[in-house]
Amino acid sequence: MSSGNSRGRGTGRNQGTGRKQEPQKRESILEYQKYENKMIRVKFHGGREVQGVLKGHDNLMNLVLDDTVELMRDPSDLNVITEKKRNLGLVVCRGTQIIVISPVEGMKEIPNPFQQ
Repeated sequence: MSSGNSRGRGTGRNQGTGRKQEPQKRESILEYQKYENKMIRVKFHGGREVQGVLKGHDNLMNLVLDDTVELMRDPSDLNVITEKKRNLGLVVCRGTQIIVISPVEGMKEIPNPFQQ
C-alpha cells in the first residue's frame, strides 16, 4: 500500500515542474470599450429604462453611467414609455439587474410586429 494520495492537491498538469499554474483570465464577451464615453440605453429587470454616457464597467457587467436620465413609463400601461424623464446624474448599474444594453446612436424604434 502506498503512502501517497493520488487525489487532491499536487496532481495537476504541472506537477513536479515547481511552477504554479496561472489562472486563466476571463475575457468579457461584450466589447464595452467601443461604447465608452458614448450614450447608451439600459433596460433593467422590472422594466425600468435609463439612458446615459458610459464611463466605466467591469467583468460582472456593472456599469457606471454619467448624465443619466430615467425614461418614465405610463402608469396605466407599464409597457409604454412616455415623454417624461427624470434626471439621475451619476449612476452605478448593477450587472445582475441588467437585461439589455444598446447604443443610443444608430438605434431606431419600430412598431411591434407581433402586436395587433
